[in-house]
Amino acid sequence: MKDARYPAHTDSGAELTALMLDVFRVNGALLAAGDRLVAPLGLTSARWQVLGSIALSDRPLPVAHLARVMGLTRQAVQRVVNDLEGQGYVRFETNPHHKRAHLVVLTPKGEAAYADASAREAPWSNALAEGMSPAEIAAARRVLAALAQRLEGQSS
Repeated sequence: MKDARYPAHTDSGAELTALMLDVFRVNGALLAAGDRLVAPLGLTSARWQVLGSIALSDRPLPVAHLARVMGLTRQAVQRVVNDLEGQGYVRFETNPHHKRAHLVVLTPKGEAAYADASAREAPWSNALAEGMSPAEIAAARRVLAALAQRLEGQSS
């Protein structure tokens, strides 16, 4: 479908451009909604995202590895981790593999905050998913995963 707004695009390129703009808009809406969801817990979406990355990791990781997993810059994650450490949600532990890159570990306060955020997230996600089939959601995830893989391949 040729569209005058995307004159140099193929049909797929024009649709992908529209999808990327949709993703940007949804990302902003997700961050704002996430902020509202976890604000009563003293968290922001950014803090919640970092807590989740730590909680869902199978082992303690340094900030640079957390950032890589999250698709963010080390500096952005370091800033949030420092805030979380200042609030008592995480602590740093010695990394046996690297003298300066300390491991980031949840404290009991961080574990409780993440559990509370997760308890709020499940009914919220269920409500957002109402009327969408698991197959539709899985298809969207496959498209986003393919796009992420291609983008990551370009940065090498």
